[in-house]
Amino acid sequence: MTNSFIDYLIRVRLPITIFVAICAFAVTYFASRAERDGVGYTPDQPIAFSHKLHAGQLKIDCQYCHTTVEKSRFASIPSASTCMNCHVVARKDRPEIIKLTKMYNEGKPILWNRIHKVPDYAYFNHSKHVNKGIQCQSCHGNVEEMEKVGQMNSFTMGACLDCHRNPEARMPYLKNVKKGPDNCSACHR
Repeated sequence: MTNSFIDYLIRVRLPITIFVAICAFAVTYFASRAERDGVGYTPDQPIAFSHKLHAGQLKIDCQYCHTTVEKSRFASIPSASTCMNCHVVARKDRPEIIKLTKMYNEGKPILWNRIHKVPDYAYFNHSKHVNKGIQCQSCHGNVEEMEKVGQMNSFTMGACLDCHRNPEARMPYLKNVKKGPDNCSACHR
């Protein structure tokens, strides 16, 4: 190899290669951001459950099914017995209700697919938020309009900090809302 060829590789080819690699990384990073953050994740569930019908049309409060949301870190996922409170009588002949009834009678749990997930290294307490009057829709989107629930908002640190620092922008329905903590130990325990 001649010095001029090596010089060409270093001055022309190497910068072009590095530039293309950086551009490919940047495009991939931003194009896949929603997928990495879980935004848009809408899995099929073992029983097709319509939040649009139950929370929307029938106006069943979120806390009827997600019973622990006021007193626990976690919003419980409803068991078959919660569903059967109504479906012992209501719409028993529908295919999904027949499937539900069979699972209930056999004592099998409904293996719901988790949709919303905060990273394991971050602490989040539903009860602290719900008891301050923060509506479920602020984080979970307009679930009452969703036939099939999916993650509509990002649950990244940046999203949480944005809400804690500017709560009036995300929750204009709250009066005299205080900013949430934004120190590291509030979420990273």
